Amino acid sequence: MPVLSSRIAGFHQLTPSERLQKVADLCELDAQQVESLSQYGNLPENLASHMVENVAGAMTLPLGIATNMIIDGEEVLIPMVTEESSVIAAVCNAAKQCRSTGGFITSTSGSEMIAQIQLLEVSDPEQARLKILEQKDTIQALCDEVDPVLLKHGGGFRDLEVRVFSTPSGPMVVTHLIVDTRDAMGANAVNSMAEQLAPEIARWTGGRVNLRILSNLADRRLARARAVWTCDEIGGPDVRDGILSASQFAQADPYRATTHNKGIMNGVTAVVLATGNDTRAVEAGAHAYAARSGQYRGLSCWERTAEGDLAGTLELPLAVGLIGGATKLHPTAQTSLKILGVQNASALARCIAAVGLAQNFAALKALATTGIQKGHMALHAQNIAMMAGAQGDEIETVAQRLVEESQVRLDIAEVALAELRGKR
Repeated sequence: MPVLSSRIAGFHQLTPSERLQKVADLCELDAQQVESLSQYGNLPENLASHMVENVAGAMTLPLGIATNMIIDGEEVLIPMVTEESSVIAAVCNAAKQCRSTGGFITSTSGSEMIAQIQLLEVSDPEQARLKILEQKDTIQALCDEVDPVLLKHGGGFRDLEVRVFSTPSGPMVVTHLIVDTRDAMGANAVNSMAEQLAPEIARWTGGRVNLRILSNLADRRLARARAVWTCDEIGGPDVRDGILSASQFAQADPYRATTHNKGIMNGVTAVVLATGNDTRAVEAGAHAYAARSGQYRGLSCWERTAEGDLAGTLELPLAVGLIGGATKLHPTAQTSLKILGVQNASALARCIAAVGLAQNFAALKALATTGIQKGHMALHAQNIAMMAGAQGDEIETVAQRLVEESQVRLDIAEVALAELRGKR
């Protein structure tokens, strides 16, 4: 293999196919590997090249449709993009089991985002704080002139907060711009406003502005979902109580809460990704929100109703949009939004929250009954069969044997495949 250097002069100036060939030569990719990377699927090569830098191929993930969902009285099909088996099936099953009680009821707190401006080297931070607050009208005018289109659609500056922090390097004064970004995720809008305002804050206070950037802890943009599952539907009081106990575990212990919330995000991230939204921003905000009490806890809450049934609620920040970025550019994202039938960012966030709650219910029920592995590994068995080389009808046959023997392992799949082919 040739000596590899990651210093490739002019790499960014090459076409995607030229970049791919360069990488193929350096890393000795075979023809099949090159062909795989060159398949852009439903994302045109030219579009991919303009979305991110140094494009040399594309990676496709499966898009599945979750069925059975009723959200605020409406039947909804949910597009989900994920590489993990059992995620979509779990949502389908969870949604089916609460249809008799009306499905999911959802709401949002609004569409406001926060931009932060960090001010350093201020001798009188409390004086500086008040000086900034006194300029609220001027700040609103400066912010609103940055994005007249946002203003036209009913968005724009809404409020101002200023906080003082003591740090090892001295006091810092942090200004929060509260901005209604409507149907946009809003990062570009609030970042531009912070940039516009930064020199003025420095002039008013005599300090030095350092960071000016949005916060992904979008706690003014919460999405909420609730639903009820009857005892009869889920398997009786023992199952209900097992789910309640698992939920309480997640509230008490960060080690459990982390996995509990990962299960929620299995559903949330799959819909965020399908619609071209920012998965990293949503995940960061959700996990920060889970620690808002000072201890990392489960995002959902499970309770016993007066009738003895199981009620679940979920609340988390969901900064998602319908316009801008990949949401507007990627053809699959646009198709996903059409499948969902949402007309605004609030409706999208509410759908995502409902999916997160459904995913959480399915995981907790599995953990409280048969264990998570039985259902998950049954679906994962097909992946193992394909890894062993199974094709066509062989996949289902080999997978079924793995499930029957309760040994979903590659070596067992290879033996099963060899035996199956030997009989033909």
